[in-house]
Amino acid sequence: MVSSNLPSALNATSNDIELLLASQAHLGSKNLQVHMEPYLWKTRADGVNVINIGKTWEKIVLAARIIVAIDNPADVCVISARPYGQRAVLKFAAHTGASPIAGRFTPGSFTNYITRSFKEPRLIVVTDPRTDAQAIKEASYVNIPVIALCDTDSPTEYVDVAIPTNNKARNSIGTVWWLLAREVLRLRGTIYSRETPWDVMPDLYFYRDPEAEAEEKVEEEKAAEEEAPAVDSGFQQAGDWETPAAGFTGAAAPSNWDAAAAPAATEDWAASGTTAEWGAAGAEAPKESQW
Repeated sequence: MVSSNLPSALNATSNDIELLLASQAHLGSKNLQVHMEPYLWKTRADGVNVINIGKTWEKIVLAARIIVAIDNPADVCVISARPYGQRAVLKFAAHTGASPIAGRFTPGSFTNYITRSFKEPRLIVVTDPRTDAQAIKEASYVNIPVIALCDTDSPTEYVDVAIPTNNKARNSIGTVWWLLAREVLRLRGTIYSRETPWDVMPDLYFYRDPEAEAEEKVEEEKAAEEEAPAVDSGFQQAGDWETPAAGFTGAAAPSNWDAAAAPAATEDWAASGTTAEWGAAGAEAPKESQW
């Protein structure tokens, strides 16, 4: 499935082909658009169209060379309205210096200069031609070249370079964006060669469900609480206390309580001779301290 039309320096390694196959980037849809027929390898018995991986790699290399030809990396605009490609677009922009548009594309961003989100890119790269149709349409008005990740049923109108791949699965979208970013950095000289391992893993470009991550975090916290050992508080339980001793009117008295040493609870304050009030005329005021 690997094409030999490229020079030896641009050929894909076995690891690259394994990544594309493992992410199911070669599995298209059951529908076939007429302009996508050159990228078709065969049609399976169940009607699924299989994409030629060699053609996919050729277009990844071509797209990378087009991106590198632009002097200012910020003039490349990467777009993804689908949630599966938003994380990949943001990571691609962070690694290559492109301008990302993740989420809804504001109409007029390329044609209406009064719009706050107005941009004048020299090249745009979209994840899905059908979902990002507004961006492609506006790019055609102002003569902006378009690179798109196209499935077998994707419309190719106004698309200049189509990268044939499965643009419906999260893993395949992230893998293609990762390969494209690595190839751009290799052509710029950031990465020495294609055999040199990149410290960024392809998983970083994959879509992650925030709700699933929150549930996993809650489950991990519960498991950590269950595994934590019980802490001895040091307090005695209610059964360790005996009945209250004579003269103790509070809570149950402890076993070592000395009733004889305790003062009588019924002792009257009047018997101690402290009935005189401080405000009485005959009472002496307390002497101030000399200190």
